[in-house]
Amino acid sequence: MSALSEKELNGCRTLLALLSAGDLLALSDTVTNRLVCVESPREAIEAIIAYSQSAEELLKRRRVHREVIFKYLAKEGVVVPPNIEKHQLVKRTLELWSSGNVVPLPNALSDISASRPDGLADLTALGREFCQWFFHLLNSLNPAPGQPVQEWGPQHFWGDVRLLLLSHTGEQQRDEYHGAELVSRRLSALVWEEKLTFCPNLEHSGLKCLSTPHGLVLVAVAGTIHRENVCLGIFEEVFGLIRDPLDGNRWKIKLVHLKIKGQIGREQLPVVTYDSNDLLQLFTK
Repeated sequence: MSALSEKELNGCRTLLALLSAGDLLALSDTVTNRLVCVESPREAIEAIIAYSQSAEELLKRRRVHREVIFKYLAKEGVVVPPNIEKHQLVKRTLELWSSGNVVPLPNALSDISASRPDGLADLTALGREFCQWFFHLLNSLNPAPGQPVQEWGPQHFWGDVRLLLLSHTGEQQRDEYHGAELVSRRLSALVWEEKLTFCPNLEHSGLKCLSTPHGLVLVAVAGTIHRENVCLGIFEEVFGLIRDPLDGNRWKIKLVHLKIKGQIGREQLPVVTYDSNDLLQLFTK
């Protein structure tokens, strides 16, 4: 019987699935002292977990690379500085697994609506819950191993949704897309084709929310962008959310404004630079 808790078991399985097959087999040999023969990565994961004395011991193994733990935390929505050392990543992961107040991610925008009947009682909580849902859904499209694909699609957007994509990675580029199908495909291509992972900073400095008298909620979030184990830069994204009375009164995305910048200083977490007037102007342009 494993000495790990239920949360640690689930977390270790997800994290180990990010390792290469070669690293998994080598790690299994080390943990079991070559006494257990495994023939597949799945068998290796179960052997590693079964014969590990603790989650901390497992995370500190040489084959569990710093970059793998960083990537795991990013996919779980935990933002840490890109230059963080492995022992700090281990500590943060153990804190995540031992926390008793981790809120399950909603499966759909309708779940967010259901959890708050008026939807506006706590804008920051609404914005944080939306971002957890959105980026978990979007990042699940990354073809990295061990990530089950979630239900992404145009159903989460208004039919006349607009996406403005600004890229400042060398040459400045500005692209605009209209319509639920096209916007959905372009956003998914960032993750599925370009293999990017978006890691939002959901602390106070990385998240800003406001509402208008007409029912529009604006959610601005900043974060880092990664490909495999490399931090490529930062992003700042603004969403305009409006309820759809013809679809169960659930929130749908009316506007997406995504700004991507290249390499940054690695010491600080990205923050939202828009003030309230800036956010309102983005929607009225």
